[in-house]
Amino acid sequence: MLNNRRQFIKKLLLTSLTMSSLAFSKISLGKWIAYDFGYRPIDKSLSELFPNKTLQKTGKINLKLPRRAENGNVVPITITSSIENIDTVYILSEKNPVPLIAKFTLDPSLETYIGARFKMKETCDVIVVVKADDNYYQTRKRVIVTLGGCGG
Repeated sequence: MLNNRRQFIKKLLLTSLTMSSLAFSKISLGKWIAYDFGYRPIDKSLSELFPNKTLQKTGKINLKLPRRAENGNVVPITITSSIENIDTVYILSEKNPVPLIAKFTLDPSLETYIGARFKMKETCDVIVVVKADDNYYQTRKRVIVTLGGCGG
């Protein structure tokens, strides 16, 4: 009987340690997400997301965005690229209160195809940055917003 109690206590301690480490991970992840998706101007957002990095302009990122968005609450975007080994894709909107709209982590061996919908506050450039082999590439496309989303 004593042996069963010791095993029970060991399992209980192991479980509580595991649960506390999971809670810590979620808190850390929450702080990281809150930092990246914080309220700041686009220039500050770009310099904090890509410190000491050169964002090379390229025509190898294809953006399918409406030229005119009738409603800024629902703006569709499709991203494809012929750049190889893309592992991260960032979507930003120049004049949104929170410029970083989305960050996607991809398997570099797969073909890049992302479809999403997002909000835009007002007419501005949508910026897509991709990371491939520790190089950063960007492209921009202006979208005219008739009725602003994001409370605008």
